Amino acid sequence: MRPLRLDMAGFTVFREETTVDFTDADFFALVGPTGSGKSSILDAICFALYGQVPRWGSSRGIGSALAPSATEARVRLVFESAGSRYVATRVVRRDSRGAVKTGGAGLQLMPPGFDVTRLDTGMSPDDLGEVLAGSPAEMEQAVLEAVGLPYEQFTTCVLLPQGRFADFLHAKPATRQQILINLLGLHVYEQVRDRATARAGAAEAAMAAVDHLLGGLTDADAEAVAAAAAHVEAMRTLAGAVDDVLPELEQAQRTVTTVADRVAALAAEIDLLAGVTPPASATVLADEVARARTAAADADRAVLAAEEREEKVRAELAAAGDPAALRLLLQAHVERDRVAAEIAGLAPALAAAQAEQAAGQATLDAVRARAEAADAALEQARRAYQQAQTADRAAALRHELVAGADCPVCAQPVPVLPPEPAGSRVAEAKAAGQAARAAADQAREAVTDAEQALREVDRAVDRARVRAEQLAGRLAELDREVADSPGSEALHAELTAVDRLQDRLDSAAVQVRQARDVARRAQQAAVAGEQRLQSAWRDFDTVRDAVARLAPPAAERGDLADAWTQLADWADALAADRRAAQSRADQELTNARESAATVADRIDALFLAAGAPAPVPDARRGADDRGPGARAAVDPAVYRQAAALAVQRAGSDHDRLVERFAQVGELRQRRADQERQAQLARTLAGHLRANNFERWLLVEALDLLVDGASRILQELSNGQYELVHDAGEFFVVDHHDAGLRRGVRTLSGGETFQASLALALALSEQLAGMSTSAASLESIVLDEGFGSLDAATLDTVAATLEGLAARGDRVVGIVTHVPALAARVPVRFEVRKDARTARVHRSGL
Repeated sequence: MRPLRLDMAGFTVFREETTVDFTDADFFALVGPTGSGKSSILDAICFALYGQVPRWGSSRGIGSALAPSATEARVRLVFESAGSRYVATRVVRRDSRGAVKTGGAGLQLMPPGFDVTRLDTGMSPDDLGEVLAGSPAEMEQAVLEAVGLPYEQFTTCVLLPQGRFADFLHAKPATRQQILINLLGLHVYEQVRDRATARAGAAEAAMAAVDHLLGGLTDADAEAVAAAAAHVEAMRTLAGAVDDVLPELEQAQRTVTTVADRVAALAAEIDLLAGVTPPASATVLADEVARARTAAADADRAVLAAEEREEKVRAELAAAGDPAALRLLLQAHVERDRVAAEIAGLAPALAAAQAEQAAGQATLDAVRARAEAADAALEQARRAYQQAQTADRAAALRHELVAGADCPVCAQPVPVLPPEPAGSRVAEAKAAGQAARAAADQAREAVTDAEQALREVDRAVDRARVRAEQLAGRLAELDREVADSPGSEALHAELTAVDRLQDRLDSAAVQVRQARDVARRAQQAAVAGEQRLQSAWRDFDTVRDAVARLAPPAAERGDLADAWTQLADWADALAADRRAAQSRADQELTNARESAATVADRIDALFLAAGAPAPVPDARRGADDRGPGARAAVDPAVYRQAAALAVQRAGSDHDRLVERFAQVGELRQRRADQERQAQLARTLAGHLRANNFERWLLVEALDLLVDGASRILQELSNGQYELVHDAGEFFVVDHHDAGLRRGVRTLSGGETFQASLALALALSEQLAGMSTSAASLESIVLDEGFGSLDAATLDTVAATLEGLAARGDRVVGIVTHVPALAARVPVRFEVRKDARTARVHRSGL
């Protein structure tokens, strides 16, 4: 995995959008003060790929991804792996309750030759290439296939956080073995073994299924096939014999059908004639209808008389005049009297209010004069109080005066000292002023009260004057309305006469409604009687129509009872004739059925002789009229179908037996094939067991890894050190110390760095050719505490890194705040942090 570009926004200390371009940085350093955000850049790379960071402890520490007070963090990594370019994106958000969750994740395969700088033009995700993963759940497998390493191995072999650079060197043998399995893709052999085991199980299950099928085919042999062929020939002979006898059976059954139809027709006519029965109500129904018609005519005449009386009273009421107009005129008289009375009572009240208004004005003038006098007295008391205060202040300065000297106030010579004051008059003037103020306040309150009282009297006078004007106008209107009126008493008399006529009209209307109700009920009764009579005639017609094909006598429509009597007598006579004919037809039907049964028995005997089941008689054919001892009829087509079916079944049984016989041979061949497949799969699974083939591969891989790492370590140490292993443990041979063999945990800081770097390079260089996976260690990034190394060791580390970068086959990156080490790196990404965000500035080549 080779990083090309990293974009961050809202991630840890990078609150604002920040881009780090690694495109041509084969050897770079991340430099800056402690806490500026150097390691956060490596965290962003790891987070974009795997959704977690070593410093967070686990994926549950996702809340650490958000910058303080940020609600969203976005990280996008463009990287190259095995010649292909990918872009990995992750987004986390904080919801309204403060919970931090992944808002989106995706991995896309970029088109060949894609220009990374196009990302600055605001491209949409659809422009970045094929989507390999679109959710956090899909990311794990997609990143594993693209990078070739799971999270644990990635942070052990590619991106090594602080304090973990030597993890692979110091790891336990079992941990190293698992890393090698993932790097080399040896799990593919486990998958092959599992597939082989599953295939062997499937083949054995198929063998068992074939054995089960063969167990159900034991009857499929050559003898059974020959017997089935003979049975087919016997059924064909039966079909020919049945076809010879069937015409005789068909003729006998046609005779039975003809006679049975005649018997059924006679029975139907007898039943039909039995239904001709006169109803008991036919005689009295006509009398009831006549009485209802007479009652309806009498009720109609009563309605006409009542309507004439009502119309006469209505004409008298119309001539008497409009009662509504009379009532309105009477109401105008009453209102005029009321308005006149109110005007008469309002004049004294208005005069009294006007007198009170004049008195209030006089009172107001008086209190205003007293208030002005009180204000003048108050002003005089105020001046006296000020003069007393001035005299006191002058007396207080007297002891400062000296005859002939300048006055301290006016700066003029004092010719003679003023006499000693008799005493202070300030208190007396203050008391007089307070009394004057109280008198002035009381006078002003009196003015306010008088003004308020006068305003109330003014409003009362205005209201009385307006009301008087309104009443005068209303009185003039009412005088015009009653100018032509005959007077209140005459109006009362006219209204009384109109009310009496209205009462008579209401009574006449009630009588009309009652007469109409009686007429309606009578009419309904007459209509109901007519309907019953018509219904009775329809019943008669229905019965007569049912026997119309038997030519009943014609009916007179005037008398219902007589019509019923004639029809019933005719039906009784005809039914007697039909019963005699029915007796003769029954005997003829019995003889015909016996003849048909004889022929059917002959055909049944043919089926019995051939060993085939004869058709079951259809109980529905002749079930109600075949008589005692007679057998049920069988349709000749059924016999023909039964014979054909017997031939068909015999042929089908023969064909099926031939197929089963052939199937036995196929199943035996299939079983032999499955047995060979099961044996082969079991053998392959045994060879690929973990303690055999995979163990051998791991031993070989570890030998190659140590050999490659030892060669690289010799180059890095100028031939001083060599790396070996024994029983899974690593040792360093020091050729400058007589070939002393030392455990890796006894190495110094610089020695540990060189040995760990050699292993990391060997993982990429030596094992890539053996790996069946996409794992490719194309870069190594170290976040180590270089500041703890002494000068000599630091120089060794720097020289080692320079030599590694000079090889040009991988990206080398370091995180350091040691100036001496950073100065030796050609490309530096300087990380600075202010109160708002962290920023990255590239310097060097």
